[in-house]
Amino acid sequence: MTILITGANRGIGRALFDSYFDAGAEVVGTSRDGAFPAGRWLTLDVADPASHRVVAERMQGEAIELLVCNAGVKLDKGQTLGAGYPAAMWADTFAVNVTGVFLTVQSLLPNLRLAEAGRIAIVSSQMASSEKAAGGSYIYRASKAAALNLGRNLAADLRSEGIAVGIYHPGWVQTDMGGASASITTSESAAGLTARFAELDMDSNGAFLTWDGRPHPY
Repeated sequence: MTILITGANRGIGRALFDSYFDAGAEVVGTSRDGAFPAGRWLTLDVADPASHRVVAERMQGEAIELLVCNAGVKLDKGQTLGAGYPAAMWADTFAVNVTGVFLTVQSLLPNLRLAEAGRIAIVSSQMASSEKAAGGSYIYRASKAAALNLGRNLAADLRSEGIAVGIYHPGWVQTDMGGASASITTSESAAGLTARFAELDMDSNGAFLTWDGRPHPY
């Protein structure tokens, strides 16, 4: 089984990559900066269509059973409502967190179709929830809400092809984004997420779940 994980060079993505690699799975990681640890890696800037074309060419003819759209950014930390959140920051965030997910799925859809039962896992966030809106982080929240909506619509369109799509909150994780005071480690998050990905099928198609398997409010 081939698994491809975007943004796999650090944080949750790296923990996911290491978990699959250590288990002996055929796993491909992508990184924007080309700094690769052990294993199989490709350079990918998810916001760049040309970069996607190169990866698609490299992966041509290879079935991908699991595509993990993990690459993401949070650029609006510390921004204020009155004077912050510049337009360029909105554009840059959505280019990675939303358009980047779509382009990844679009460019590797032929590979998913080659698999017997392809699956797409989109790493979103609890901050995508409209029901649990707590204010602040407007750009990041909006981008993750859009990624959640994108995942739900992909699930509807790909159902007829037998390709299941799941959307996941990875937990509050001790990463550069989550901070040192976050509640779980990257290894704990990855262990939960890999279990969720293994369970992903047409019965859970389109679901928004937490890393430990609980349904998350939309």
